[in-house]
Amino acid sequence: MSTVKVEFKNLQGDLLSGLLETPSSETQAYALFAHCFTCSKNSLAAARIAKALADQGIAVLRFDFTGIGNSEGDFSDTNFSSNLEDLIAAADYLEQHYAAPELLIGHSLGGAAVLAVAQKLPSVKAVSTIGAPATAQHVQHIFPDGYEKLKEQASIQVKLGDQRFKIHQQFFTDLENYNSVAYIEKLRKALLIFHSPLDNVVSIDEAARIYSAAKHPKSFVSLDQADHLLTRPEDSSYVAVVLASWASRYLTQSADARSENSTVTAIEPGTVIIREYDKKFTREILTQHHRLISDEPIAVGGSDLGLNPYELLLSALGSCTSMTLRMYANHKNIDLQDIQVELRHNRVHTEDCINCDKALNMIDIITRKITLKGELDQQHRKRLLEIANRCPVHKTLQNKIQINTELAN
Repeated sequence: MSTVKVEFKNLQGDLLSGLLETPSSETQAYALFAHCFTCSKNSLAAARIAKALADQGIAVLRFDFTGIGNSEGDFSDTNFSSNLEDLIAAADYLEQHYAAPELLIGHSLGGAAVLAVAQKLPSVKAVSTIGAPATAQHVQHIFPDGYEKLKEQASIQVKLGDQRFKIHQQFFTDLENYNSVAYIEKLRKALLIFHSPLDNVVSIDEAARIYSAAKHPKSFVSLDQADHLLTRPEDSSYVAVVLASWASRYLTQSADARSENSTVTAIEPGTVIIREYDKKFTREILTQHHRLISDEPIAVGGSDLGLNPYELLLSALGSCTSMTLRMYANHKNIDLQDIQVELRHNRVHTEDCINCDKALNMIDIITRKITLKGELDQQHRKRLLEIANRCPVHKTLQNKIQINTELAN
């Protein structure tokens, strides 16, 4: 992998500064990364994700918007519309010197920007947002008093973190023009949404708005325990691995790669395919419309980028249990407000298996604890417990399972 410094001009003639992360092997596709509001191309999330994607064969251009970092121009003269123009200028640069970008990645307000600009870039096949608001106007909450002050003043100074910026009235006026999810509804490109439920800068409700407005194919990945800026290296690494795996279905690949992956280009409903992602334990899990990552903890030689196999097993039982309870409660009009299912797996020695082969004298125990909230009497709770034990995955696990294994030709 190598990092190349690049410069290109925007519509106003300002010279924008960027870094292009290129793979050490063959480049499969090019991507553009839009950084968060008042961040720069050197933000931890931008740098780590770009480098990790380059390791996976995707070249990434990350650059400073006008007036930010090493780019020319005055930040006070910029707005959301100018960010979109900068993205188009960056895409033009890639097309002229390398290849047109097929993937757009946006962090925070950069996510709203890539959603808004994607339709203007016909080469783009896939879009991913990270901790993004559904509309640009969401950023106004950062300046609770700014809008009122600008009614009386030509410009104001605002402080974000350790930095001060000057903004004009046109900044807020421009944001008001992007207070609709209509462009998300018309996206018509593959979409992957990353968001943390703990994000205290952009609520996860914004991810729900994006997902609801978008058409398929669309996917959502929860960034458990991550903060808004993805300051922990493991969070940005996880985003990169999942993003590269998901994007591989939509981006241009080399002839060898297409041949290698030809067996999974059209996955039938109900079929799950597992592929090696590395030579350790990281694995891609592919279905007709979704991609997941499975892994093992670092302590046992994995990279801890996904759920381990037994966690996936517990997830299947737990999600099926919760879905079955919800279906029954809705059908019977039971006031079930919330369901939480907690599961654990253990293997223990049996005590009463007198005639068992000692080498096999172990049994698997799954402990499932269900928390139900709502106006429920004891009869309701008893019945719901019975229904939980009837969920399809529960029945499958308790049945005698026959697994037929064969080698593919």
